[in-house]
Amino acid sequence: MKRPTWWPAERRPGRLSLRTRLLCLTTALVAVGLLGTGVIVTTALRGYLQDRVDDRLVLTGQIAARLAPPAGTETPPGVQALSVLGDTTVTYLDDGGATTREFETSTVPPGGGPELPPLDRAAVLAHESRPFTVPSKDGDHEWRVIALTRPAQAFPPERAEDRGSVVVATSLDEVDRTVTKTRNLSLTVGAALLVLLAVAGWFAVRSGLRPLTRIEETATAITAGDYSHRVPELAAPHTEVGHLTACLNQMPDRIDTAFQARAEAEARTRRFFADAGHELRTPLVGIKGYTDLYRMGALPTREDVDQTMTRIAAESERLTRLVEEMFLLARLDEEAAPSHEPTLALDLAPMDLRTLAADALHDVRALDATRPVTLTGPGGGRPTTAPAVADEARLRQVVTNLIGNAVTHTPPGTPIRIGVGTVADRAVLEVADEGPGLTPAERDHVFDRFYRTDDSRARTTGGSGLAIAHALVTAHDGRLTLDTAPGQGCTFRIELPLPDESHRAGVDERA
Repeated sequence: MKRPTWWPAERRPGRLSLRTRLLCLTTALVAVGLLGTGVIVTTALRGYLQDRVDDRLVLTGQIAARLAPPAGTETPPGVQALSVLGDTTVTYLDDGGATTREFETSTVPPGGGPELPPLDRAAVLAHESRPFTVPSKDGDHEWRVIALTRPAQAFPPERAEDRGSVVVATSLDEVDRTVTKTRNLSLTVGAALLVLLAVAGWFAVRSGLRPLTRIEETATAITAGDYSHRVPELAAPHTEVGHLTACLNQMPDRIDTAFQARAEAEARTRRFFADAGHELRTPLVGIKGYTDLYRMGALPTREDVDQTMTRIAAESERLTRLVEEMFLLARLDEEAAPSHEPTLALDLAPMDLRTLAADALHDVRALDATRPVTLTGPGGGRPTTAPAVADEARLRQVVTNLIGNAVTHTPPGTPIRIGVGTVADRAVLEVADEGPGLTPAERDHVFDRFYRTDDSRARTTGGSGLAIAHALVTAHDGRLTLDTAPGQGCTFRIELPLPDESHRAGVDERA
């Protein structure tokens, strides 16, 4: 329904406060309840009083039907006795409905007496001795009427003219006055009670909503940036206000945590771009320097030109590797996004991790021939088969990264162990060193993207190598974990699910 244009906006229900709306709703419900109760009570009272009038009216009619009306106009004593009923009229009719005698218990009946309908013998029999209501002659009052036929056996044949019908009517004026007085009393008491309940409800609603006021103040403070503000415990935890208080008190902690995480992520991103810029600038500066030497004629011999071109090629390969890793990180980020179509296609095939372990052993010796390296099972012992369904090229990239990490960040001569085998329902490949290890705080963030444990270390991966390795292993439905402690070295463990029976045959054929 469209609101009228004259209704002020500030008075519309949507603009009223919750306290005012609750009070108006409660007052309206109480008013409806009181009004409904008053209507039911007055209706029931009127019905009860009218039933009592009907009972007395039936008895009076039965008595009047057996009385013989006296000659003359004087009211017979029997009819006078009916004055206890109030304003009453007794009318005797013949079988055609004509009035033969009429008596009244009061001098001036209210409203000029009842306005009786035509009542011949057939009409009287149609009412079947049931009381009915008729208006007064002037229309201001109502009368309750009963019409009865006079029994023939009550009169001898010589008094046949006394036969016919009798109509007894009693005024409902007293009933109306009683009902009206009761209704007025109900309205007066109800209005006073409604005002009293409205005042009491105002204080009750104000007291009940006081916790919401405190919550509003706290929310305002949090909005202003004061995350240390908390709502006091204003109600039991199992109540609605208690739940709201608990949730609101948790919100600043989560917002603060989210802001800190965002700040840390932004800091890591800035460090990444700084590191990546440094790493990218190094080969670019080298390439530019070598080309400037050639352009200035500082390379007089063919041997000098060949050496310079070799260095330019090496720097170009380094630059290409850095750019590819940055693109791979971006693709892995897209892969991890929810509801995103896969962009990193894995060439899955049956394989044995022992192949990667053997190649890793040779890589360590190629990187540092003086470093002790051993091939064992997971945690020690003899190496065993480790079947898996995986992308061998991607896993080789992971293992190469772990080997390079171990050689780069441990002192020369530090032993390295490569473990491969099966543990429970997992194929496992380990790269362990006996270097200085990491602190718990560093261990918790070592797989975070753009995270570097030591600003002084110059890493060619720009802080992205372990993050790439972790994402690639996760893409295989596997796990890459780190077991480390200060002074106890680092053990990186790749765990992949074992293949089902349909793939085991392929692993055995390749082995």
